[in-house]
Amino acid sequence: MRAALVVIALFLMAPPAMAVDVQKVVSKSGLEAWLVEDHANPIISLHFAFRGGAALDPDGKEGVADMTASTLDEGAGDMDSQAFQGRLDGSAITLSFKAGHDAITGRVETLTATRDQAFELLHLALTAPRFDQEPVSRIRDQILAALRVSMEDPSKIAGRKLMAVLFPGHPYGRPVEGTPESISAVTIEDIRAFAKGRLARDNLVIGAVGDITPDELSRIIESTFGGLPAKAAPWEIPQTRPASDGRTVVIAKPVPQSAVSFAQQGLKRNDADFYAAFIINHVLGGGGFGSRLFSEVRDKRGLAYSIHSYLYPLDAAALVSGSAGTANAAVAETLRLVREEWRKMAEQGISEKELADTKTYLTGSFPLRFSSSQHIASILVSMQLDSLGIDYLNKRNSYIEAVTLEDANRVARSLLKPETLTMVVVGEPKGLTDNK
Repeated sequence: MRAALVVIALFLMAPPAMAVDVQKVVSKSGLEAWLVEDHANPIISLHFAFRGGAALDPDGKEGVADMTASTLDEGAGDMDSQAFQGRLDGSAITLSFKAGHDAITGRVETLTATRDQAFELLHLALTAPRFDQEPVSRIRDQILAALRVSMEDPSKIAGRKLMAVLFPGHPYGRPVEGTPESISAVTIEDIRAFAKGRLARDNLVIGAVGDITPDELSRIIESTFGGLPAKAAPWEIPQTRPASDGRTVVIAKPVPQSAVSFAQQGLKRNDADFYAAFIINHVLGGGGFGSRLFSEVRDKRGLAYSIHSYLYPLDAAALVSGSAGTANAAVAETLRLVREEWRKMAEQGISEKELADTKTYLTGSFPLRFSSSQHIASILVSMQLDSLGIDYLNKRNSYIEAVTLEDANRVARSLLKPETLTMVVVGEPKGLTDNK
């Protein structure tokens, strides 16, 4: 995996003629995968995603996507959970699944020597999962235990409440992991129905990196995924905008430090102004120690232990979001400064120097995202989910460089609306109450 990092980094920092070679591989039945070959180490990393995730959970059964993802590898075919996991462990194969709002994702990491076994196990997990009572009950108990812990975590409470406030009546307002009540209501039949409806060839994307040729990958994706149904169950997530009306919601909890989450309307990943917004957010709060929020709130005044902002594009909505952790006595001033920096950015924009420094950082640090074969494979999947094009890795930095100061400041004016910034505070903030 270290070799993969070096290869990709050298490609990205080299002259334009040395492009990252992402190859499109098509199986005999038409399944497609994107591949970056790297034969330096005998390792293969394959990631995949099925479009349509927890946002499709039925009402009252929130968390069924998460339970499905958590139990797919708990026995398949004629192997129960113990036998299946034993096969994985015995050959040092990593196989896992995860549910998000918009997709069910999975990955397999294997040595070349155990490649055939790894993909046979993946094939069984996808096409013949058992969902036996024992592992389903065990996983349910684990999820319920994790939920009990998260329900005492101020940051997680704030994050869940913010999504519920922003998206009332919409699937994005519901937690991916469900609630204790909904998880308790999920049945094995619900899990089987979700898997049957989502795991299909027409909503599948695949990315692979490592010691495998295009011909070998073509055969493997055919044997691994070719037995899935041709089409997933019909589905649609209604497009929406967050109900960001500038309210502040306070959830009382006896802790010395309040957790703050905040958000407003953002830009979708396919918006023409996304890269300008990406630069603006980096200067505002996404650039770590060098961002304006960190400088004004943390460095100059020592009000917050942590503070940042980020772009959060989803399939059916988009946010500019952020969070902070601060002493209860400093919450009100912290929120005032966040809104003030939001307003300054909207009205005054960024400087030429900030633009140049941000471009240098964002383009120069891009190769550092390729820290392992599995990270590269994950990026290949994201590129397909976001329809970025197979040449994105070679073009991405040019998109950053193309943003002008006029572009950035125009987007700052049109995007950032401090009066709509909705905030959730969990703790005992001094002098702060719900304002709506």
